[in-house]
Amino acid sequence: MSQPMHYQPTTGFAERARAAAGDPALRRGFRGAMDFLQAKRLAQFPDAGDLSALRDLGAAIRRHALENLPQLLEQLEAKLVANGVQVHWAETPAQANAIVLAIAHRIDAKRMVKGKSMVSEEVGLNHAMEAAGIEAMETDMGEYIVQLAGEGPSHIIMPAIHKTRQQIAELFAAKLPGVAYTENVDELIKIGREVLRRKFAAADIGLSGVNFAAADSGTLCLVENEGNGRMCTTVPRAHIAITGIEKVIARLDHVPLLNTLLPRSATGQAVETYQNFISGPRKADELDGPDEVHLILLDNGRSQAHADLQLRATLQCIRCGACMNHCPVYARIGGHAYGTTYPGPIGAIISPHLLGIGATAALATASTLCGACNEVCPVRIPITEILIRLRNEAQARPAAAGPLRGAGEARSALVSAIFRAWAAVYSHPALYRLVTWAMSRGRVLTPRAQGAWTGIRTPLIPAKKRLRDLLAQRRRQ
Repeated sequence: MSQPMHYQPTTGFAERARAAAGDPALRRGFRGAMDFLQAKRLAQFPDAGDLSALRDLGAAIRRHALENLPQLLEQLEAKLVANGVQVHWAETPAQANAIVLAIAHRIDAKRMVKGKSMVSEEVGLNHAMEAAGIEAMETDMGEYIVQLAGEGPSHIIMPAIHKTRQQIAELFAAKLPGVAYTENVDELIKIGREVLRRKFAAADIGLSGVNFAAADSGTLCLVENEGNGRMCTTVPRAHIAITGIEKVIARLDHVPLLNTLLPRSATGQAVETYQNFISGPRKADELDGPDEVHLILLDNGRSQAHADLQLRATLQCIRCGACMNHCPVYARIGGHAYGTTYPGPIGAIISPHLLGIGATAALATASTLCGACNEVCPVRIPITEILIRLRNEAQARPAAAGPLRGAGEARSALVSAIFRAWAAVYSHPALYRLVTWAMSRGRVLTPRAQGAWTGIRTPLIPAKKRLRDLLAQRRRQ
């Protein structure tokens, strides 16, 4: 059973990032994987004009949904209920887990199979089920691998991207009875499938995520490549879907456009292998499907992001992972260094709403602001602008702090004093001349160790002569 990916203190982020960056095998693996994914995505969008138009449409669809979020959620609920789906609302992870447990206890469920769901990772669902004596088995191959290893996903699309073939072979041989060591990829996949097939047949509950929820028809849309999502949503007698409130869209006919962007941005595929459309439980004349379908709509800080017009763009995300695949920071340290469910650029801007700005302040600074994430985001989220906003919010004065949870908690008295002194020096010409004169004459006293700066750079040492002195010398000559 995998351990829940609870938040790890940001005081440890630098250490985790340093350890990851110092692991040659990890860096080599991530670099190769990111180069491969970047090339595949590029090949799927050969026409820059077409790509730009698609991104404009995708962004417009997501913005429209967010602008009308309350009404669309109500419409979605009404349509789903009319279709026979039971809708549940959860404000916190604890409430979401309690809803799942209540359903499981009512039907006396002992076993759950899970399709890929980052929201279930977000709420720590596996841990909650295990504590209640209910087996929760991941069936996405990547998720199954990290669960077997007792880890969390390191990427929102490819959970086990940090694992090598040799590591997976060792894991299967050590954890699965009767399995011999093999590095043959096809054999490893076959081994995993044989284990999971038995789990599908014995499961009482199938749990899935949701890629898009169409409000006009009450349809839950799930995309996948392995078929495990279809098994989870049709074989067990109860299907529970869990998603964030931002996944709603206005119309079912918006799905094709978004599905044009999602797989091509994520894995460089022209189309997903499976597209599942769920609108209700099995009807009397149908041969398969669950007896009951539930949808859990989770807030967990999303309404806070929605309330701010700039930060609302965070919720446009369609979870493709393209920002991670192109991020120079993520490509060097991987997902686990971030210590949060959602790593990389998108994680840096969504995690503050889930966990508080003070608790995630280090993530907003884990960026070069190069803009690669902005350039590839299929729905045009201005990630770098939001990162700058969150940096400011983390350092905000208490009186100026906005409505964001934890704003100002990362404010440092020392840093604040330094910037006040800097502002005073630059606001008074006479003081500026005095300070720069003293710095140039006392340059030998400059410390060679200057915190994180000199960890990878040469020390900042004032020049022997100020520009003012050099110009005066030139005039005298």
